[in-house]
Amino acid sequence: MVEAKQRVAVVTGGLAGIGLAISQALLAAGLRVVIGTRSGGGAKARSAVEQNLGADASIYPLDVRDEASVTAFFEAVTQDIGEVDILVNSAGVTAHETVSGHSLSSWQDVLETNLTGPFLTIRACLPGMKARGWGRIVNLASTAARTAVADHPAYCASKAGLLGLSRAVALEGAPCGVSCVTVSPTWVETDMLRQSAAIMANKSGRSYDAEIAALAAVNPQNRLVQPQEVAALVAFLCSDAAPALTMEDISVNAGAHW
Repeated sequence: MVEAKQRVAVVTGGLAGIGLAISQALLAAGLRVVIGTRSGGGAKARSAVEQNLGADASIYPLDVRDEASVTAFFEAVTQDIGEVDILVNSAGVTAHETVSGHSLSSWQDVLETNLTGPFLTIRACLPGMKARGWGRIVNLASTAARTAVADHPAYCASKAGLLGLSRAVALEGAPCGVSCVTVSPTWVETDMLRQSAAIMANKSGRSYDAEIAALAAVNPQNRLVQPQEVAALVAFLCSDAAPALTMEDISVNAGAHW
């Protein structure tokens, strides 16, 4: 088993929202953090890493929907930094469409990003983790995986599928010291949520602030969960303290079902 300070953690979608908070939490835990994003090769993305994470984080281009991109990403990370010990799949998208009006292109984009992407990244990491006898995989799902939302069917389907994938990975990795867990937040105060609130306000005719207040009122704590709350849990799940936490779906729901 390698020492914690030597471990390499990959975070997909690690430059925004929950992913950024997770990257910061893992850096604070002494890990080498590598971020994979579609914009990873650009100057703007590199500047964002330097500003928000510092010199101890690295960034590489990664399109989780594309098998060749995933392969190239992990080959580069392994060659430049080292074998991947921790994988956090945080990259995700949604589409505001009903089932009856859903376009196939947006359906496929959501499923490919939220479900096929984690499959491809896990497939790239899991053999090495098993061979080395240690690994942590955390997939960011959602309370939407267990509840229905009429105008986010692709998102709900993708996150429900992610629960099943994670359970299969947990069973495969269990004899080899590799855990796999899903973390399912309710509404979290991120740019993605704010964009959703703006779309809902436009459709409903209510103000943006009213939509945000309505989302906060869904849970008994009457507030939006903060990204750092999710990140703290993920950092724990990636540590030596959590080997038996596997095959679980942990809700960060502030007492709400959604």
